[in-house]
Amino acid sequence: MEKFELICNNIKNLKIQGARNIAIAGLKALKIDSSEKAINHLLSLRATEPTLRNAINYAKKNGIDVALNYFDKTSQLVHKNAAKLIKNNYIIYTHCHSSMVIESLKEALPKKFIVNNTETRPKFQGRITSLELSKLNIPNNHFIDSAMRLAIKHATIAMLGCDAITYNCKIINKIGSELVAETCYTSGVPLYIITNSWKYDNQSSEFKPTIIEERPPKEIWGNPPKNIKIHNYAFEKINPEIVTAIVSEFGILKPKQFVKLARENLR
Repeated sequence: MEKFELICNNIKNLKIQGARNIAIAGLKALKIDSSEKAINHLLSLRATEPTLRNAINYAKKNGIDVALNYFDKTSQLVHKNAAKLIKNNYIIYTHCHSSMVIESLKEALPKKFIVNNTETRPKFQGRITSLELSKLNIPNNHFIDSAMRLAIKHATIAMLGCDAITYNCKIINKIGSELVAETCYTSGVPLYIITNSWKYDNQSSEFKPTIIEERPPKEIWGNPPKNIKIHNYAFEKINPEIVTAIVSEFGILKPKQFVKLARENLR
């Protein structure tokens, strides 16, 4: 299999996951094949990934290596801004796997803190988070998804990554994230979204909402009995009014402020 197709298959089958990792892999695939056909194929792989589209558009104007360098520079700013929120003896809750969150936690070392996280069914991306925390020697309490409330109510703050942010400031992240946000809000736990401006979906509008990817039912139940319809939504939207702030290369901002700057930055 040619390397371009291998990267595409790894993105499609979740061997490469997380908006940032997908975008970086997509940019590297462009070095192999930058034809319009190749670009369209890359953009078709995951429906809810504006980061890849924004990265490709930036690379077409400025070059692939420039886009990769821009990613690195903005990511470093995000991690530094997020690490400021973490204090000694904090308990930090997170859900699924976000390279932005992991790198922000790494940036906060050698402060002493604990991470509570949930497993994230059906693909168990939360285990990736726990494995990476273990390698960093960060204490970790791992919970099943249905114990989310217990994991959150004992936390000091919560940090989530995100896959997209819409024109009306809705934050799209892994399924379960809306429940995270609502539980944080009712429990008085501040919720921060750790992201960069390329997560903004500048094609979203009132008439063109961001697509919410629905993945194959067999990921949940390989051979279910008849008369059962399996729903496997990969993402859901979070109400921005219950989010404390979005942490990005712009700083720590309310969702409306972030969207305003992201929209201007992507013109």
